[in-house]
Amino acid sequence: MASSQARVIRVLVADDHPVMREGLCAAIDAEPDMRVVAAAGDGAECIARFREQVPDVALVDLQMPGVDGLGAIAAVHGEFPASRIMVLTTYPGDARIKHALALGASGYLLKSATREDILDAIRQVAAGRRTLAPEAALDLALYRQAEGLTDKELEVLRLAADGHTNKRIAARLHISEDSVKARMRNILAKLKAGDRTHAVTIALRRGFLDR
Repeated sequence: MASSQARVIRVLVADDHPVMREGLCAAIDAEPDMRVVAAAGDGAECIARFREQVPDVALVDLQMPGVDGLGAIAAVHGEFPASRIMVLTTYPGDARIKHALALGASGYLLKSATREDILDAIRQVAAGRRTLAPEAALDLALYRQAEGLTDKELEVLRLAADGHTNKRIAARLHISEDSVKARMRNILAKLKAGDRTHAVTIALRRGFLDR
């Protein structure tokens, strides 16, 4: 009688926090249908380890030194279009989520998720299904009709977030102060913000300023 052995899901874990990375590896290796084949502490290492192992699923943090998680996702998916990548991060935010999915992520989970939820999400992604944390799905639903910020508006908002005045922003971008004010008006309207400080707060929460 032929024996049927369940296929083992080969996983890469990329997270710059050693305790988090080691905890994830231990939890995954404790499952009979999963095995960690590589671990990485930054985006560049994640890309290198993926090339070496070509895992079934890559579990990737967004906030990592050097090449961040989004950069790693873009590089891996560009080289391996069939790759299955799951984001595991502290941060929700519709712009951040949309960007990760657009770059090739198949799942988006928060680090506040239970171990069981993380393991189940790995299985879902390995099976070719998209999985989103409830908070991520809610963010996408809340802002489904919201208009995004243009690259020029993001330039202004990033400089405003760094504390630059309109005059300094204009000088940095080689545009007029009136153009800066016009872009800021558009930003406030799109984000439904009362002032630039409020706009920066909203943009950070939604993930615009990660890009």
